Amino acid sequence: MRYLGIDWGEKRIGLAYVDEVGVAVPLTAAVASTKKGRMRQIESVILERGIEELVVGYPLNMNGSIGFKAGEVDDFIVDLEKRFRLPVHRIDERLSSHTVEQGLRGSKKKPDRKSGVIDSQAAALILQDFVEAHERGLHDG
Repeated sequence: MRYLGIDWGEKRIGLAYVDEVGVAVPLTAAVASTKKGRMRQIESVILERGIEELVVGYPLNMNGSIGFKAGEVDDFIVDLEKRFRLPVHRIDERLSSHTVEQGLRGSKKKPDRKSGVIDSQAAALILQDFVEAHERGLHDG
C-alpha cells in the first residue's frame, strides 16, 4: 500500500511517503503561495508515487478533545476527498512538529521554517505512527 502522509498548515503542507517497505520518508513540502497551488503540488505527488490512501495529521487538544484547528483540518480533508477520491485516515498529531523541532536542536544547521522541512518531517512522523499502528491492528482501515 502506498500512503501519503500530510501535515496540514495554512501556508505549508508537510508531505511524506511510505510504500510496502513501511518506512516513512519526508518529501518536499507543498509551499506554493496559494491554496490551489498547494493542492496541485499534492496532486503531482499522488500521481507520481501512485498513492492509494492519505494519512492526515489531526490536531487534537492535549486533553484529546477536538478544537478549532481540527475543524480547519476537517475542511481540508473534505477538499482532499472531493478532489482525489482516495481514502483519508486521521491520526493524532499532538506534538509531532514539536518532536521534530526538539530532534533538530542538536543539529548544526537549523532548517528554515518557511522551507517546509519541519512540516514534512512531522508528516513522516505522523505517517510512521500510522503504519506501525496499522501493522499492530490498532488503527482503522
